[in-house]
Amino acid sequence: MAFDRRFTLMLATWIAALLVVLVAFILALATPDLAAARIVAGLLVVGAATGLWRHVERTNVTVARFVEAIRYGDMSARFDGRGGAGFGQLGAALDAAMRELQAKRDQSVRELHYLEALIDDMPVAVLTIDAERGVMPANKVARRLFVLHVGVQPEDYAIYGSTFARRLTADSPVRQELLILHFATGPQHAIVRTATLERLGLSVRVVTVEPMQGTLDAVEMAAQTQLVRVLTHEILNSLTPVTSLAGTAAVLLGDDPPDIADARAAITTLARRAEGLRHFIESYRAVARAPEVRRRRFTAKPFAEELERLFTVDWPLLPLTLAVAEGLTLDADPDLLAQVLINLLRNAAQAASSREGEQWVRLSIAPRGEQVRIEVEDSGPGVPESLRRDVFLPFFTTRAEGTGVGLNLARQIVIAHGGTIDVADGRVGGALFGITLQKG
Repeated sequence: MAFDRRFTLMLATWIAALLVVLVAFILALATPDLAAARIVAGLLVVGAATGLWRHVERTNVTVARFVEAIRYGDMSARFDGRGGAGFGQLGAALDAAMRELQAKRDQSVRELHYLEALIDDMPVAVLTIDAERGVMPANKVARRLFVLHVGVQPEDYAIYGSTFARRLTADSPVRQELLILHFATGPQHAIVRTATLERLGLSVRVVTVEPMQGTLDAVEMAAQTQLVRVLTHEILNSLTPVTSLAGTAAVLLGDDPPDIADARAAITTLARRAEGLRHFIESYRAVARAPEVRRRRFTAKPFAEELERLFTVDWPLLPLTLAVAEGLTLDADPDLLAQVLINLLRNAAQAASSREGEQWVRLSIAPRGEQVRIEVEDSGPGVPESLRRDVFLPFFTTRAEGTGVGLNLARQIVIAHGGTIDVADGRVGGALFGITLQKG
């Protein structure tokens, strides 16, 4: 960056003046009987040197003040090139840079205010936890919900639930779960999620609390309505022939003479239909019971090999291929998970056996990022896309001998583990049921 013209001219003038007075001072020293001239020449040298120094120092001071303003965040400062200071082009460039930085900072401040307002107004309570301030509500919902405690330590939040207080500690490994929290308005189900962030070199844990009671109540009412509809439909379907057969048997036995053979046939059919109704009610009771998950860590490969042995007993001629990652561990209830996979393997075997050609079933368990993916695939006809959401509904079945309970129970167990279950097309067009769980 070049000096400006005025600064250069002044600098050259001061240097020339200094050189002239230096020459005069040297001549005065070399000439005898010029004591007064020597004093005057010396004073002129000092004056010229001082003027040159002040001219250069003025620019240094201006630059130093400008840099100091930047250091303390004063974006309104401008480079003052008046009074003989140099670097005019540099000053103009620095002023332009300061204006751009000011504009960007204003934009960042507006964006920060937007994000702060977004977090403050979001319908989920946010708590932040760090070593310096403890547990602090970070938005309006958190300040409205957490009003019963006094203090900022995790144990102070035990009034809302002891499990919740433990989740606020730094050593809690659980990232998401459904808890019952006791707020001032009463107990509520809430989804509690935790994460760890870095802020200004400090580790900050963020806990979000999403009350779900209203949503759960609405879902529960819808589920109850659906179950009542299904139950009344199925029970009426079973009671209609039972009522008819009972009436027929009464008429046959009332004849003179009574038609014993036909009455016996009617009563036998009546008993069979009554047994079918009892079996349906037992199936409903199984669906209505929520599974109790007892988690523990276990190795995936021996678990899968035991499932293979059970499968071979029922389907000795149908090949089952295992693909299990070595050393993989699962964090789940092994008994409930085995119940799910036995059900899926049995369905896969029935589907594969119903189709001509190559018949096989495949079970794979493999890590996928922070999760574990379990897949059961078969060579059968597959599940039509239009039915893939219905197959997990209670009592829905496409087989004449099916109850429509197995896949619904499987879904309940997987959800109780915090996972998901889905169905898609396999590699050869068969069904592929996939279960996604958190890695153990």
